[in-house]
Amino acid sequence: MSMSRFLLRRIAYSIFVLLGLSIVIFIIARIMPGDPARMAVGARAPQWVVDRIRASMHLDQPLPVQYYYWLGGALQGDFGLSLVTQRPVTSDIKEFLPASLELVFLAAVISSITGIGLGILSARYKDTWIDNAVRVFSYTGIVTPSFVFAILFVLLFGFTLNWFPIIGRLSENITAPPVRTGLVTIDALLAWQPQVFVNAIWHMVLPAVSLAMGSIAQAARITRSSMADNLSKDYIAAARALGIPERIVSGRLLLKPSLIPTISILGLDIAATISIAFLVELIFNWPGLGRYGMTAMLHKDLNAISAVILIFGAIFILTNIIVDLVVAYLDPRIRLRSARSD
Repeated sequence: MSMSRFLLRRIAYSIFVLLGLSIVIFIIARIMPGDPARMAVGARAPQWVVDRIRASMHLDQPLPVQYYYWLGGALQGDFGLSLVTQRPVTSDIKEFLPASLELVFLAAVISSITGIGLGILSARYKDTWIDNAVRVFSYTGIVTPSFVFAILFVLLFGFTLNWFPIIGRLSENITAPPVRTGLVTIDALLAWQPQVFVNAIWHMVLPAVSLAMGSIAQAARITRSSMADNLSKDYIAAARALGIPERIVSGRLLLKPSLIPTISILGLDIAATISIAFLVELIFNWPGLGRYGMTAMLHKDLNAISAVILIFGAIFILTNIIVDLVVAYLDPRIRLRSARSD
């Protein structure tokens, strides 16, 4: 199967998954306890005001009719008004999503480089103190929630050592660059403001590392296990016996197949990070989409809840497609198995 056909199949499956996800999200948001119209205007508002808001949100219609109006607006990028911010949900997403993407991207870079590097180091020095240290770190990182690391980093590197800032995206004495993409680092580069770029990166270090710790531990453990297993394979011994240079044996014959399970798990971890980052965003006062979504859930802001969860689902699916493409590139047999299944 060609790579283009492989990609088209994944996109087709993703459309059906998103449609099913939208139905589940819509139903759950509507059956949650509480009247969103009453919560929006307060307990003392007259009933006619509540009824007017219910009618504007089509809450007085049957569920299929409500879903029809909601899906029609969502397909046009219109998720309605937020009951909390009193702004279009699309405007809120444009404001908060870039901050989360920026943070998660840096966390992904840190987790990929550090996790795979530690896994290679652990496999290279198997059964030594280095291997044991990496394994202890891996188990600790896997079982410890990211918000615990966030609190520890704030106390140690923020308050005690005062090495990193712990609040917001920029320092108070730094003027934000003109908004073009919403990503402060990219906007700073586009405006050629290197000082702002460095300051933004400095603010992202602690929350990004907090989010990356679990993925680092997972990637290190899986890379170590996969490389240690492949080291005992006959084709590695045969390659060395034939005199193939060690850099080719280690890089192409050993590392490449060993990265397949790591990339698969790491990609899913990174995709899930953006949806579980709200506690880290709260700790660092980071204006991200996870924090916005949690506020929407507390106030039963139906439009915002549906939009946020749908975006999280789309990001997860997109990341999964990218991971599938990378894995298929590393191991063409996956594409061949898909072709046979057709």
